[in-house]
Amino acid sequence: MDDLFEKLSMFANFVWPLLLLVGAYLIGSIIERRHFRSIQKRERDLHDFPVVSFDTMPDDWRVSSSAMVTGSIVISLDYFKRVIAGLRGLIGGRIKTYEPLLERARREALLRMTESAREQGYDAIFNVRLETSRLANATRDGKGTAGVEMLAFGTAVKMASRFG
Repeated sequence: MDDLFEKLSMFANFVWPLLLLVGAYLIGSIIERRHFRSIQKRERDLHDFPVVSFDTMPDDWRVSSSAMVTGSIVISLDYFKRVIAGLRGLIGGRIKTYEPLLERARREALLRMTESAREQGYDAIFNVRLETSRLANATRDGKGTAGVEMLAFGTAVKMASRFG
């Protein structure tokens, strides 16, 4: 009986946490892949909409009106990647698990800004800037959220005559 209790205790202490980590990794990977596919499709749909980081408009743009447009997103890091990042933080170096998170956030914020400008009838965006902020930090007791907010903003313009 003690042997059975010992085996169940080992299972509860080692196998369940391992299964939870593997499950979190698999679910997080699926969600991330789906989001990247959505981003790629929307980027293809918007490929003809000019979005530039120049702080002044090109000389050939004749503008009838303008306004600031924004797009923002908050993305959380899944538990598995948070554990890996924490381990990497102990030894230092590049935290690769955060890179796809930041790429998704950047691209999604730019898409949301561009989609907003197009929905409002604008023809292009210039002076595009990005701001990043850490949403919060997971505390040592495992509570809290590790994530990032990305804000894209720029000046949307309506052309008096389409590019030239």
